[in-house]
Amino acid sequence: MAKRVPISRERHGEIVVDEYAWLRNRDDPDTIAYLEAENAWTEAVMAPTKGLQERLFEEIKGRIQETDLSVPVRKGAWWYYSRTEEGKQYAIHCRKPAHPGEEEPSPDAVEQVMLDQNAEAGDAEYFAVGAFDTTPDARLLAWSSDTSGDEVYTMRFRDLVTGDALADEIPGTYYGTAWGADNATFFYVRPDAAMRPYQLWRHRLGTPAGDDVLVYTEHDERFYLGVGTTKDERFLVLGLASKVTSEAWILDADDPTGEFRVVEPRCQDVEYNLEHWRDRFFLVTNADGAENFKLVEAPDDRPGRDHWVDVVGHRPDVKLSGIDVFDQHLVLFERVQGLRRIRVRPMGGAGEEHVIEQPEAVSTAAGGANPEFDTSVLRYGYTSMVTPSSVFDYDMNTRQRRLRKRQPVLGGYDPADYDTERVWATADDGAQIPISLVYKRGFRRDGTAPALLYGYGSYEASMDPGFSSARLSLLDRGFVFAIAHIRGGGEMGRRWYLQGKLLHKRTTFTDFIACGRHLVDEGWTSPSRLAIRGGSAGGLLMGAVVNMAPELFGAVVAEVPFVDALNTILDPSLPLTVLEWEEWGNPVEAPEVYRYMRSYSPYENVEAKDYPPMLVTAGLNDPRVSYWEPAKWVARLRTTKTDANTLLLKTEMGAGHMGPSGRYDAWRDEAFVYAFLLLHTMGVDEPAAAGGEPAPSP
Repeated sequence: MAKRVPISRERHGEIVVDEYAWLRNRDDPDTIAYLEAENAWTEAVMAPTKGLQERLFEEIKGRIQETDLSVPVRKGAWWYYSRTEEGKQYAIHCRKPAHPGEEEPSPDAVEQVMLDQNAEAGDAEYFAVGAFDTTPDARLLAWSSDTSGDEVYTMRFRDLVTGDALADEIPGTYYGTAWGADNATFFYVRPDAAMRPYQLWRHRLGTPAGDDVLVYTEHDERFYLGVGTTKDERFLVLGLASKVTSEAWILDADDPTGEFRVVEPRCQDVEYNLEHWRDRFFLVTNADGAENFKLVEAPDDRPGRDHWVDVVGHRPDVKLSGIDVFDQHLVLFERVQGLRRIRVRPMGGAGEEHVIEQPEAVSTAAGGANPEFDTSVLRYGYTSMVTPSSVFDYDMNTRQRRLRKRQPVLGGYDPADYDTERVWATADDGAQIPISLVYKRGFRRDGTAPALLYGYGSYEASMDPGFSSARLSLLDRGFVFAIAHIRGGGEMGRRWYLQGKLLHKRTTFTDFIACGRHLVDEGWTSPSRLAIRGGSAGGLLMGAVVNMAPELFGAVVAEVPFVDALNTILDPSLPLTVLEWEEWGNPVEAPEVYRYMRSYSPYENVEAKDYPPMLVTAGLNDPRVSYWEPAKWVARLRTTKTDANTLLLKTEMGAGHMGPSGRYDAWRDEAFVYAFLLLHTMGVDEPAAAGGEPAPSP
C-alpha cells in the first residue's frame, strides 16, 4: 500500500482530495521505493509463471527469422535496406550501389554499413534512433539517438564515403530533419520544457552547434512544429499543426539560408498538407466544409487558398487520408467502410483511374517506401489478420502486382488454419461498430472460449487489421482476438473521430463496452473469459470501461495508461497538455469540460466494488504519459476495490512510453503479458492438441 498524503484540488467550485499526488515527485525517495516495491510484488506474483513465460518467449522467437533482410528501396544511385542478425537486439542499416535497369541490388555488390545500431547502443539499457536522413548527394548521414526513453535526442553526422563520424554534435533535438540542396545546411527541431516541438534551427556542417541559427519559433502552445522536404526535394517544408488546424511554410531547397514563405495562413479548424509535382502543389485539405477531405492543386509560385482548384472533390462516404505523386501517376490513399484502399489516377487524364483490388475482404493496404519520382511502380504494404506483412510492387500501367516479400513465419505456419472476419456491434445510440476477428479454424462459438479485445479510440488513429506472429501463441491456445474499431478513431472517416472526442468522449467507452457485450451475446466468449487490452489513450479506455462495466471483463492489460487524464489536462506545465485541449477540451477554463472529464477520468472514478484482475505498466522516463498516472491509479485501486483479484504494476525504470527498445526485450515483455492473460482468462499454458481441448495448467 502506498502512503496517503491528502492534497486538495479546487476547481470550478469543487474540492477534490488527491491522496497520491505526491507520487509526481520522482525526486522523493518514497516514490522510487514505491515503484520498486510494486515491481517486486509483480515479480513475486508472476514467479510461478516463469516457465510459461520462457516457453512463450521461445515460441515467439521461434516464429521469427532472426537473421533477416528488408526489401531494398532504390533512391538515386543506391539501394537502401536494413537487416537483423540472430542474437542482436537492433537493426543494421545498409546500402549497395544501384545500376541502370536493376530491379534489385546485385548479390555481388559491396555492402556499405551506414549505421549499426547494436554497435552504437553498446551496453545501454535503452537505445532508440530518431533521425536517419541522408544528404541529397547521399554522401552524409544525419542520425540521432536517445538512451533513456525520454525522446530527447542527440544529433550526430557521418561521412558515408569514409565511414568517419564528423565532429558536429547537437544535443536536445526532437523528431524532424531536412537537408538543403547544398548538402551542408541542415535543419532540425527542438522541444520546449513541455516536450512540445516548437523551434526550427539551422546548422552549417563544420560549425559549432552554439552558432546554429534559430529560424522559427512557434509561440502558440496548441501548435507543434515539424520539418521535411517534398518528395522531389525541391522544397523544404516547415509544418505547423494543432489537433484541428495546420499551416505550412516552404523554402526553395537550393536557397537554404533564405526566408520561408507561408502557403496559406492558419485558419481555425482548417487542415492541409502538401506535395509538389512539377510546377504545382497538390494539397489534401478539409477546407470549404470537406469533412472527409478533398484534393486541390495550386501553382507553386501562388500556392495560397485563393488559387486552390479542386482535383478530387469531397465524398461523404470516402475519407481521403493522403496522396503520393509520381511523374505520370497520382496515388490516393482512402478509407471506405472502415478499411484502407489505394486508388491510382493517371496524371493529365491519360487513362482510367482504378482501385487496386486486394485478395481479402478484411485486410490493410498502405503506401510503402516510394522515394523515386520517375517510375510507374508503386510499392505498398499489405497484411490481414491471417496474412503476414507483405511488400508488393505494383505496375500502375499494366496493373500487374509482384510480391517482393512476405514476412516469414517459422515453425510451419499455415494461414488456412485460421479464419478472419468482420462483425458489427450495435452501440447505445444505434451506430454499427466494426469488430475485426481472428481465430483458429474449428473454433466453437459456445461461450466457453477465451477472448482478447483490443481498443484505442482517440486522435483519429485507426487500428487496422494486421498480422502478428506473436499472437499465434494465444490463438493456438483457443483465444479469439478482436479489434474494436470504436469512435474517436478514424476507421470510418472524420465524423467517426468527431463523435468520440471532446464532449462526446464517453461514446468511445460505451462503443467498446457494446463490442464486448456483442462478443458475449454472440457466443464468442463469456465475461469471465473476456480479456481487454489497450495502451496510452487506449489505457484511458481500459480504465474508463473497467469503472463503468467491471463485471463484463475477466482480465485487463493497461499499458502506459492515460488514467489520470483530468489532473494532467488541468496542468499546462506538463508535456503536451495544451496541445491536448483540442482533443479533450480545456477543463481549466470551461466548467462543463471539467465536469465531463471528471465523470470519466479513471483515477477520479475508482469505486469500492469488485474489479477484474489487472496488469498495468508504466515507464519512468515516459514524456507522453507520466509514470505517476498508472502509479496513482494502482495505488487508489489497492485501497478502494473490494475484491482479492490480482493487481500488478510493472514500471520500466530505464525506459519511456515505447517500453523496452531491444527486440528480444520486447518479445520477453509480450511473453510476460501473455502469461498474465493465460493465467487469468484460461488457466492453461499449453497449445491445444489437434482437435482436442487445451491442456490445463499444472
